[in-house]
Amino acid sequence: MSKPIVAIVGRPNVGKSTFFNKIIGRRLSIVEDTPGVTRDRIYAETEWNGRHFALIDTGGIEPLSKDIILSQMREQAQVAMDMADVILFLTDGKEGLTSADREVATMLLRTGKKVILVVNKVDSPKLPEDFYDFYELGLGEPMAISAANMLNFGDLLDEIVGAFPEGMEDDDEDTTKIAVIGKPNVGKSSLINEFLGENRVIVSPIAGTTRDSIDTPFEREGKKYILIDTAGIRRKSKVNEDIERYSVIRAIGAIERCDVALLMIDAEEGVTDQDKKIAGLAHEAGKGIIVVVNKWDLVEKETNTMRDYKKEIEKELVFMAYAPAVFISVLEHLRIQNVIDLIDYVSEKRTLRVSTGQLNSLITDATMMKQPPSDKGKRLKIYYVTQVGVKPPLFSFHINKRELMHFSYARYLENKIREGFGFEGTSIKFVFREKGEKE
Repeated sequence: MSKPIVAIVGRPNVGKSTFFNKIIGRRLSIVEDTPGVTRDRIYAETEWNGRHFALIDTGGIEPLSKDIILSQMREQAQVAMDMADVILFLTDGKEGLTSADREVATMLLRTGKKVILVVNKVDSPKLPEDFYDFYELGLGEPMAISAANMLNFGDLLDEIVGAFPEGMEDDDEDTTKIAVIGKPNVGKSSLINEFLGENRVIVSPIAGTTRDSIDTPFEREGKKYILIDTAGIRRKSKVNEDIERYSVIRAIGAIERCDVALLMIDAEEGVTDQDKKIAGLAHEAGKGIIVVVNKWDLVEKETNTMRDYKKEIEKELVFMAYAPAVFISVLEHLRIQNVIDLIDYVSEKRTLRVSTGQLNSLITDATMMKQPPSDKGKRLKIYYVTQVGVKPPLFSFHINKRELMHFSYARYLENKIREGFGFEGTSIKFVFREKGEKE
């Protein structure tokens, strides 16, 4: 089941990032800090009363001058409209209703999507005198909250999950969903066209979800695929200063819905900071990932050029060294077939299951080779491990004390599991449970 997407929209300094951090700070048990990825986290998965959803913070878009505040807000709101199932429109209760708020509200009203109007910085049960001005926006009853104090968060979260669309699309186990992601002008649309041209589209393009995407089904050798092409990824921002941030935000919708993400990189440019940000999103979301190096025909070759390039990719994307790389030229129709073969391979690895007996035998050997960490005389004990999920593979470690499981030791165990069982092309996730905790 695909997760609903909730986007936070509002002008600068209304408290979007504070709200975002308070929400995701509740439960981040499986999400890790990923080296090489921007520290300005704008996306996270969270849940409320058993309903899981993806939360996007469009904040941090600070204008360089007052002249472009409205243009940036319009772009910000447009991003949310492209992909969100529910839009949170955050305003400032201390400053009151502004003309900028009115402009964004007008845009949001045209979307037909569920918009929840939130008045932040209401730090006491007594509402400010100008609170009722927000009714003028025509977005229904405003909800007063304090992000700093988490006041009325429960009511707001109830409202959010209650607004999720009915019957979010079920996963079709027989269909592999593919998202082509990457920064602008690396050949994403050309690769999509190459796929469809080679494999002959047997189904007409159909409207995707409420996120303004186009899903294109096709078949190859009896296998079913869906190419997720988010319209927003194609549109360039009119605000040049923030084009990178917007392209990252727009990639989130495609990543959230896919099984396998193809991260396209320009062979001449190499791995850029923006590539790392987008790769980090796919990694954290637990998707299958293939690094597709396009425009390989433009690179001057020597004996070990490809081998050296692969090493450089692994160095730059060290947090997802498990991702295979394929070198293509869409223009020259070079190795396009290899990409499809890798998609099948990685998709299979995401569903791989390991028996509890084999898994615990490997973990026992690993702990004998490298002793678990200790602190103040108390050593980490791993009682047993089970695989509790797939897509991505999820492992539950039953241990004596969670604080003793150091990140570096968890990474060591992940490497051992990969050595023993494979899992190429997919992240694997760990959850650590102390004695007595339920699954």
